[in-house]
Amino acid sequence: MEKREELYKGKAKSVYSTDDPKSLILVFRNDTSAFDGKKVEQLDRKGMVNNKFNAFIMQKLEEAGVETHFNKLLNDQEALVKCLKMMPLECVVRNVSAGSICRRLGVEEGLDLNPPTFEFFLKNDALGDPMVNEYHIQSFGWAEKEHVLKMKELTFKVNDVLKQLFLDGGMLLVDYKLEFGIYDGRVVLGDEFTPDGCRLWDVETRKKLDKDRFRQGLGDVVESYEEVGLRLGIKFD
Repeated sequence: MEKREELYKGKAKSVYSTDDPKSLILVFRNDTSAFDGKKVEQLDRKGMVNNKFNAFIMQKLEEAGVETHFNKLLNDQEALVKCLKMMPLECVVRNVSAGSICRRLGVEEGLDLNPPTFEFFLKNDALGDPMVNEYHIQSFGWAEKEHVLKMKELTFKVNDVLKQLFLDGGMLLVDYKLEFGIYDGRVVLGDEFTPDGCRLWDVETRKKLDKDRFRQGLGDVVESYEEVGLRLGIKFD
């Protein structure tokens, strides 16, 4: 597979075209950012850890019947993925109150949410990724109605699979975001699933094991990501 031009450079990942129009190379960099890029650092091993973590999660989801864009690992920091037509939306599920929902609604952190909440956000850095609803999505043509329904269905299916997976490792899946695209007419999970895009707490102590360690200056960011992976049985070396 020939790696060609860089198509997109995000806060922590880059996407490259290949000699196959249906395939892309996803590169996990060591960059780490928070607060819309206002806090940025390079963290050794982070790209490798997230690449292998993402591969493990995507394979678990595939085994559970959730189609993903992941094909295979190429090396420590690169993965071969399907070329999706991405929808400009983030699907967010919250099992426990934390982060923006606490600020927006004035609720305390750590409340168990039953049922879990679901929210759509528009991917737009300039606007601060605002929350939107299904009427906005259909009115502005960001996704088809049937695709919206499928995204919600798949997001909750992911929740069922991963809540138990992390619980078996002594962790709470607090919340997470997913992004989807269209591949051969099907809604397919894209982007990534790593501690960069979810919140994970130790069940007993509620110690934070995710990107909040970077946001809140708690330290041991990559070490915590590796701890999560090791609890799940991921080998990083």
